[in-house]
Amino acid sequence: MGALADAALGGGGEVIGVIPRILESREVAHSSLTKLHVVESMHERKALMTEHADAFLALPGGYGTLDELFEAITWRQLGYHDKPSGILDVEGYFEGLLAYINRATGDGFVHDAERATLVIGTDPAAIIDVLLPASG
Repeated sequence: MGALADAALGGGGEVIGVIPRILESREVAHSSLTKLHVVESMHERKALMTEHADAFLALPGGYGTLDELFEAITWRQLGYHDKPSGILDVEGYFEGLLAYINRATGDGFVHDAERATLVIGTDPAAIIDVLLPASG
């Protein structure tokens, strides 16, 4: 995420970071962000990220990426926010996850309307245009 933050800052963008205190001591917190919030828990982190976000976009990552993606989707489903979510599928990275999501939809565990709110793409600019059409 540091490389992404550096690119956004280098392009004149604003980058707001949110890190739990426990991770601040284990990882090097990015020192050049526009704003860095240090919070006490992962739940507090995700709530603050949701407050500041216009949309959610998952890039290749690990368990934390999936946790945050599915919490954003679930919170939208529950009506806690109405912000769009997407997956940037770089070089087929999310192929297995997308197969699972499609299977869950086909088996009736995910409603078609909810599945339709998840934007999938391989081109960063195109997916951002879909997630944030007014920003283009």
